[in-house]
Amino acid sequence: MYDRILLPTDAERGTERAIDHAIEVADTTDAELHLLYVVDTDVYSAYAGDEYVHEFEGLEAALESEGEEAIEGIADRAREANVETVVTIRHGVPHEEILAYAEEADVDLLVLGSKERTGEYRRLLGSVTERVSRLASRRVTIVKTPVD
Repeated sequence: MYDRILLPTDAERGTERAIDHAIEVADTTDAELHLLYVVDTDVYSAYAGDEYVHEFEGLEAALESEGEEAIEGIADRAREANVETVVTIRHGVPHEEILAYAEEADVDLLVLGSKERTGEYRRLLGSVTERVSRLASRRVTIVKTPVD
């Protein structure tokens, strides 16, 4: 059914259900699990050309380090379940990089976590998961997690 499953992560709390689901589906279907973390360039490049650029280069490294740690933790969990993993870190706009990776890796399914937030929150900020699910040309499973 599935040969390659993509689980993008943002290293935030509340994604455990999506992680568990992706590992379970990959294990059940004997699929390769692709783990992707995107370092959001908008976060650290907002001040390009500013006199304080060196501070944001430090922010970029910190975000990348956080992503590496999170993604390796997920990869360890997948390996414990005997699921083959591919780990990737990219820099860019998250939803664009997720969609591009899905095409390049020819994934069969994207598993995305989504926190249950109020309509007001979503209207103001939107979500990467919403954008990916709306724009993806591949199957998408959204695993919701309640937020306290």
